[in-house]
Amino acid sequence: MLLHMSTWSEIEQYLKRCRSIVIPIGSNEQHGPIGLLGTDWMCPEIIAHHAQKTADILVGPTFNIGMAQHHIGFAGTITLRPSTFIAAIGDWVRSLAAHGFEKIFFLNGHGGNIASIEAAFSELYAEASFARRPAGFALKLCNWWDLEGVAALANKQFPTGHGVHATPSEIAVTQWAYPEAIKTADYSPKIANSGPIREAHDFRLRFPDGRMGSDPAQATPEKGGELVMLAAQSLVRELDLFTCESAPA
Repeated sequence: MLLHMSTWSEIEQYLKRCRSIVIPIGSNEQHGPIGLLGTDWMCPEIIAHHAQKTADILVGPTFNIGMAQHHIGFAGTITLRPSTFIAAIGDWVRSLAAHGFEKIFFLNGHGGNIASIEAAFSELYAEASFARRPAGFALKLCNWWDLEGVAALANKQFPTGHGVHATPSEIAVTQWAYPEAIKTADYSPKIANSGPIREAHDFRLRFPDGRMGSDPAQATPEKGGELVMLAAQSLVRELDLFTCESAPA
């Protein structure tokens, strides 16, 4: 079930049987010579949307702009400041909590978001702590590549040249979902360099075509489909465990 494709009364009915929701969250940023700019928000959205076709779960609208300041040296990247990102997450959670959602699961697709998402969670919990009251909701962050079995499958599919950005696994997922948008390019070296992530100017000098330790040419739609099927199954299990998590007495 998709929140944005539902009416308010359908969501009201859903809340009578379940108070959990999945929020795909990612970033709109460069992904090397062949990766789509939307890769980091598209991957969690693709997985979550596939999962809701097989289980009674609710998926919210995708939070598709994240903390990507280090990619701003590449055309098309859109980023929020960490403070803006944290504030926006806070308002999303407050809105959902106001309707009675109690378990809010963020499925993330961008490593650069992690620190800011966790900071947003801390801010929200702090509100309740200082007010000496229960928060009324629980928050969970899970990167799609950390879902059970996904990393092992990606390592099997891409034993070398997987890297950490513009990876063949994430590009394969988008190729499976959007075969009409598959790109090709010549680039060198075959496997990109690795290194630290700092500000945008430094990043562009270290990684001139945007890749980090990866060879995305290994991606195929077939491999992407395998990743999506496994990740969707794991997401359903993770959400079920989160939903059934009992509050302390």
